[in-house]
Amino acid sequence: MGFYENKILPMVIDKACSMQPIMALREQVVPLATGVVLEVGMGSGINLALYKAENIDFIWGLEPSAGMRKKARVNVEKAAVTVKWLDLTGEEISLEDNSVDTVLLTYTLCTIPDWRQALQQMRRVLKPGGRLLFCEHGAAPDHKVNNWQNRVTPVWKKFAGGCHLNRPIDKLIVSCGFKIEQLAQCYVADVPRIAGYMYYGSAVKG
Repeated sequence: MGFYENKILPMVIDKACSMQPIMALREQVVPLATGVVLEVGMGSGINLALYKAENIDFIWGLEPSAGMRKKARVNVEKAAVTVKWLDLTGEEISLEDNSVDTVLLTYTLCTIPDWRQALQQMRRVLKPGGRLLFCEHGAAPDHKVNNWQNRVTPVWKKFAGGCHLNRPIDKLIVSCGFKIEQLAQCYVADVPRIAGYMYYGSAVKG
């Protein structure tokens, strides 16, 4: 990866993903995690302060970006939970079948190139009765907004770490063998509508 991907992009993503409206949604999802957790796309460790440490055994932090892992050091050092890094992509989860209690996805599914393989891997490592917790942005229901998402995404993803604006998050999750337990959807304030339609909730193995 070049200078932009390792130096500039991590700062941009960290800033965008820690805006107050985004943090408010994270605060509704992350504290639900329990046991052994796989956080896919840990990034700079924004979520670490939101876990309920007393409910967590430890966290597998999957993050392929060296720039993001470097940026996460401060958050990892001061966290009340233990983090074990996985230097892999979302499609390559080197954990045993049925080995984690919670999989956490926050603003990650939009960037994974092969989302289908990644979700299948998450399902594989999740224990029976375990939960997939998600908080993602994606395809808007409004026709005009969705049209703009489709138009802008090819250029957007080149400068935003592969981020797709137009993925229908709930449909992707269900198509890979999960059953959604809870789902909320909304636009968030202070975020452009093409990037501000959110999906958050939980799912189990179907």
